[in-house]
Amino acid sequence: MAMASSSRFQHPGRRLILAALAVCFASVVMAGAPLHSIRPQPRSLKLRLATARPVSEIIARARLDGKVGFVVADANSGDILESHNPVLTFPPASVTKTVTTLYGLETLGDKFRFTTRLVATGPLVDGTLNGDLYLVGGGDPTLDSDALADLVRQIKAAGVVGISGQTYVVQGALPYTPAIDPGQPVYLGYNPSVSGLNLNYNRVFFEWTRRKGGYETTMDARALKFRPRVQQPSIRVVDRHMPVFSLNMTPGHEDWTVARRALGRRGGRWLPVRKPAIYAAGVFQTIARSFGIALPDFRVALHIPKEPETQVIATWQSRELREVLRRMLKYSTNLTAETVGLTASTKRNGRPDSLRASAREMTRWANTATGTQHAYFVDHSGLGAANRISASDMVSLLLREGWDGPLRPLMKKIPFHDKRGRPMRSPPVQVVAKTGTLNFVSALAGYAKTRKGRKLVFAIFCADLPRRAKIPKSQKERPRGARAWNHRAKKLQQDLLARWARAYDG
Repeated sequence: MAMASSSRFQHPGRRLILAALAVCFASVVMAGAPLHSIRPQPRSLKLRLATARPVSEIIARARLDGKVGFVVADANSGDILESHNPVLTFPPASVTKTVTTLYGLETLGDKFRFTTRLVATGPLVDGTLNGDLYLVGGGDPTLDSDALADLVRQIKAAGVVGISGQTYVVQGALPYTPAIDPGQPVYLGYNPSVSGLNLNYNRVFFEWTRRKGGYETTMDARALKFRPRVQQPSIRVVDRHMPVFSLNMTPGHEDWTVARRALGRRGGRWLPVRKPAIYAAGVFQTIARSFGIALPDFRVALHIPKEPETQVIATWQSRELREVLRRMLKYSTNLTAETVGLTASTKRNGRPDSLRASAREMTRWANTATGTQHAYFVDHSGLGAANRISASDMVSLLLREGWDGPLRPLMKKIPFHDKRGRPMRSPPVQVVAKTGTLNFVSALAGYAKTRKGRKLVFAIFCADLPRRAKIPKSQKERPRGARAWNHRAKKLQQDLLARWARAYDG
């Protein structure tokens, strides 16, 4: 019995041998490379393009009744991935501010600061300044009533209580421009004047309240801390139907009138200032009076006299240019763009004669330094509809600066919205860009990053210029159909970005 058991142990049965051979064979087979990946293979570009919504469909669904042009490129290689009307020129609207940003940074440097000064022509004796006082503008677009108060504090701390001479305001650092775009309605606050001395973005706040005997109106130069009342500009309520606002300018005055029928029970709005030097001088005089410093009425001067006793007694500086431009791109402030562009042109080629001359200098810079071929500018903010650039040139400019260049970190994030208009928590692509909007004109240009990390540079322009040309001047603030058109244009921009995120995320 024992030997029989030993014999069975040494000679395994047929089934056991076959099972062992099966295991060995399976091990050999599994030791090689798998015939199929356990992870899904990346889809080919051709397949991704085929499954993405077609460009023709995206444009047709937008129903813009105008022209559309775009270019999207790989940020690393510069290869053009997709384009439509790439060399057709469009009004870039506020996308112009990206060109101005680069123009200003390259010419002035990111550490540049605007400076506003108080200059005296005589000594201080027993609290009296024996000489004249000059408020000298340096083109600062961010100067406000609080900054003027800081200048007053400085001379108050130095012991000034009055002067024996005259007071002057100097605005000659930059050429005076009555309005950025003369074709816009006169009362639009985003279309102010431009000069070497600007205050509160060259706007004044008009406020009204209906009383039993009529309307009580005020005009003030409000900032965060100070809200001084102003006598110039002034405003009157009149009985008429149209126009809502009218402006009469004389050498020393801005006299506004407003139609009574356009006013409700109470309200307020910003109006543009057309004589910024006189406006700033009046506000400075009012603030100085509140600090116990009596100053005579200011006169306008182009330059400071060259006298041996001339001395700077107070200064105010803006933030560094990099931060000024960041805020400009975020809030799309037209005055900032114009003063930065004018200051850059002044440094490059001397003080220009006009805003248009400065814009031509920026055009030459763009075409020479950046290699654009279809760029033409009449201002630095994009408010003028005569500005032109192609999507191809815009992308070339953005590629020149590069993903890690100075522009992208200054741009604001562009949100994606779902079908209900709510911001998406996880959009298909992350976008930082500059928007641009005029009546029946919409633009978007900047940088995008897909979920898998691919970096893109793009520019999208839309415009219905024939429809824009037909807008009556009385409707230019809110023309019929413009709001809906702009909404559809923004939807087209989002759909194109979503297509590129889907197609080029490999």
